[in-house]
Amino acid sequence: MPPTSFVRSSLSKQLDQRVMKSSLANIVSKFAFFKSLCFKPTLAMGLLGLCVVSMDAQAAVTSADDASPTSSLQLISLNADDIVAEDDTEMLNAADESDDSIDSMPDESALIDDDDNIDTSIPSEVAQVSLNAISPETLKTFVAVVDLVRRQYVDAVNDEELFNNAMSGMLTKLDSHAEFLDAEAYENLRAFTEGDVGDIGIQVTYQPDVGYWVITEVIDDSPADKKGIAVGDYLHQVGEFKLDENRQSNDVEQLLTGIAGTQVDIITSKAGRRKHTTTLQRNNSHPQIVETKLVDGIAIVKLPAFQNNSREKLLEGLINLDAPISGILLDMRDNPGGVLTSAVSVASLFMNDTDVVQVQARQDKSRVLTTQGDAILKPLPMVVLQNRYSASAAEVLASSLQAQKRATIIGEVSYGKGSVQSVIPLNDEQAVKLTVANYMTASGRQIDGIGVEPDITLSGSESSWEQQALDLLKPRALDSGIRFIRKATAN
Repeated sequence: MPPTSFVRSSLSKQLDQRVMKSSLANIVSKFAFFKSLCFKPTLAMGLLGLCVVSMDAQAAVTSADDASPTSSLQLISLNADDIVAEDDTEMLNAADESDDSIDSMPDESALIDDDDNIDTSIPSEVAQVSLNAISPETLKTFVAVVDLVRRQYVDAVNDEELFNNAMSGMLTKLDSHAEFLDAEAYENLRAFTEGDVGDIGIQVTYQPDVGYWVITEVIDDSPADKKGIAVGDYLHQVGEFKLDENRQSNDVEQLLTGIAGTQVDIITSKAGRRKHTTTLQRNNSHPQIVETKLVDGIAIVKLPAFQNNSREKLLEGLINLDAPISGILLDMRDNPGGVLTSAVSVASLFMNDTDVVQVQARQDKSRVLTTQGDAILKPLPMVVLQNRYSASAAEVLASSLQAQKRATIIGEVSYGKGSVQSVIPLNDEQAVKLTVANYMTASGRQIDGIGVEPDITLSGSESSWEQQALDLLKPRALDSGIRFIRKATAN
């Protein structure tokens, strides 16, 4: 019997009426169970930046009795020759409070089925299944595929794994940012809000003798290791970016790195064999540090991502310099974004009462996020350094500083990501990351697919960019710097 005939015959036997009803009963039951457990109207939705992060309903809301993350700073005093700050603790506390209209916007329509009369019993015909707008033929095909995989796939696969894969595939087909988060990925996303960035656990180098990027190290028990990626495999593509000899090592590293818990598709092959795509989550996480150093009176602040505590860490870094500061170089190269409201909070250090970004959801009017509190760092001249991997919330901050002529943006055109994702918890261990809005600059200019154009374009090796930025900033530096110190704690 020809192979095609065998498949038809086998499939015909498998999909008789008895098997179809049995499989359908299981699937309808799972749909009903899933809806009863997961679709809760009280789930929190946070509007965030790149590949975003939001805490679940319990973690996202801080009670009024909890101490603010910045309450211990007691900041900020300036030297006697300069501006003397008032009690900034209240301003810091206020800036750390969530904007209820953005950070905890319920989206009941996305989670609740309006049909209260769904029949979860086993129907006599497939056509009688009421699962909203799902056509009987689509449901029938889904049942057939599940049943076929159960019986014919080379390895045994349980229903739990099949349904998780189905949910993951449904979301990733929407766009490159939507995804189903298992327990590990969800925990990594929650950890990211406090400072983690992740990768998939591999190192690669370009080998001219074979003409490919070759994986030279795979960390034990990393996401790549668990999916069978091995030393010696060729790496052909990361996401939509194809790799060739023109890529730099830093390029590949940044493509593999991102917000902890997010996923990335890579295309690999064994030498001389067929290419295949693997979806991996960046669960090999490592904490990020806001690095601060002083060069000729200029504070250089390396901001790797936007977490809930980015504003606090930036200020702590300036205090720890323990010296007068005459200007700020904010280095946001390779910054993938993060928590959108964190970018607004950082912008509030530099600008008063300024619109930072417009957020537009599908059914809501455009929301404008505005700086709040006293702009403590407003007196300091400023330059922002960005590259093609500066994305999302980093682009929001750069564009707002540029529009207000508050800072000179130098480097290269940024990544161009202008969509907002929300992490919606389904239970304590699983969540869905979904694109829920788009954002534009405060003036209404689109960022997605375009990026932020620098005021001054830099080229050549990035190792020289920091010095070029310093050379640009030094003529504008204050004659008398500002020193930041902690206020004495009252006894």
